[in-house]
Amino acid sequence: MAQILSVIFHPLLVPSYLYYLLLYVMPDSMLTFPLVSRWLVMLLVFISTFLIPTLGTLALVRTGYVKSMLAEERSERSWPLFFTTVCFAMATYMFYREQVFDDLLYAIMAVITMAVFLTFIISRFWKISAHSIGMGGALGFMLLLHTWQPEQRSLHLVSGTILMSGAVLSARLALDAHTPLQVYTGFFLGLTLSTGIGILV
Repeated sequence: MAQILSVIFHPLLVPSYLYYLLLYVMPDSMLTFPLVSRWLVMLLVFISTFLIPTLGTLALVRTGYVKSMLAEERSERSWPLFFTTVCFAMATYMFYREQVFDDLLYAIMAVITMAVFLTFIISRFWKISAHSIGMGGALGFMLLLHTWQPEQRSLHLVSGTILMSGAVLSARLALDAHTPLQVYTGFFLGLTLSTGIGILV
């Protein structure tokens, strides 16, 4: 179960989950971007934050820079995280450049990119938990949505994210992938960064 949770809530999948909730679960009034065209946003997010980084990591495995797709050793994380940071930065730029996109779409991706970059920097010296950063960021984002749209729907999202965060953090500890300090530091780093979205929008 711990391994399954780690795969389902892999850090590269979390952005797609967040954007799906924003685009299709939260009230339509939160965004001006047409509902009928929001699948384009989802496609952009999925390709730039999951598909391309995953293919990039696979290429690194094939060329011998990384031993496995999991990149479990701290020394193996630099190249995948650097490539992922570039992919996320490109997505951020596209959301920023195209005026049709709401500022919120750009702000979320900018903060996520910052989180990935910090993970890259910290991982050069210490194996901080990327899963925890992702879940902390997700919770911070859900808390902001509830602040902006205080209704039952957003409250349920906050509650669900808290439960899932606890499960994922426990899974990382059960797998002995990180120390408790690495897990909790990652979570609070992600939470702190994501709440900074409120400053950008």
